[in-house]
Amino acid sequence: MDIAALTPYAFFIAIAAGVYGVVSIFTAQKSRAAERLDELKDPRKRHQGLDEVDKDGVKGMLKKAAPTLSKALEPKSDLEQSELKVLLANAGFNSPNAGTFYLAIKTACLVGGVMAGGGYGMMSYGATQGGITSVVIGGGLGFYIPGIVLWFIRRGRVERIFLSLPDALDLLVVCVEAGLGLDAAMRRVSEELMDSSPDVCGEFGMANMQLQMGRPRREVLHDLGIRSGVDDMKSLAAILIQADRFGSSIAQALRVQSDSMRIKRSQMAEEKAQQTAVKMIFPLVLFIFPGIFVVLVGPAAIMMIRNLLTT
Repeated sequence: MDIAALTPYAFFIAIAAGVYGVVSIFTAQKSRAAERLDELKDPRKRHQGLDEVDKDGVKGMLKKAAPTLSKALEPKSDLEQSELKVLLANAGFNSPNAGTFYLAIKTACLVGGVMAGGGYGMMSYGATQGGITSVVIGGGLGFYIPGIVLWFIRRGRVERIFLSLPDALDLLVVCVEAGLGLDAAMRRVSEELMDSSPDVCGEFGMANMQLQMGRPRREVLHDLGIRSGVDDMKSLAAILIQADRFGSSIAQALRVQSDSMRIKRSQMAEEKAQQTAVKMIFPLVLFIFPGIFVVLVGPAAIMMIRNLLTT
């Protein structure tokens, strides 16, 4: 075999060796003797066994590698960092390290896409323009796939919150009018609707936990609206902040917001119903009309062809 035929195999072996070396660096673990010596030096490490169970596993490897991998794509300005946090919060990822893990996954997918595209290109086309194109396509897919997946997750969560918010708000109105405070009402709604509306209940539960920790109500409600990503939730948070600032009735504000959301939901249903006639035109023209045309015109066309042949 000549050198040109061995080049793709050598390239694949080099990539595999590089990946194995990187994984070995991040998964390198100490021996039991070294761990015992560390425990003798610092007795507090003896009680960290339960917290360090996954330290040397896949989860521990990801925790070690995430800060390093995310540095290449880390936002440079505070505005970009806040936008990334809001985007992840809208998708349901509220962990302080969610941005780091997301950027690390994006970098890992980019590297994996480049390696997969490069391996496929070298095996199929060799060191030609086709191989370079495969590398570019693989890297592009690996870079944009995490963002696309995050967009779908965010869209689904926002839609679920939007559809289940009116019911949660109605129950919140009932609880407040029954004499419960806003904190107790949110807690009650979270308990009652956990099975049917877990996203809304999760947001209410987090807001209630922040209130119990001593954060100002205004900040908690503002974060609730931003974190959900739903305009109706933002308007609800603004109404509650205004009612809390001026001392007006929270029950009345919630009832007004509930009525407006119910009207908005009915208007959206009517709008979709009116769009049905327009959307049905394309299936009728493409699928149903050709069949009707054949049934109606087919016999006449056959008779005309027979008459032309006989004459």
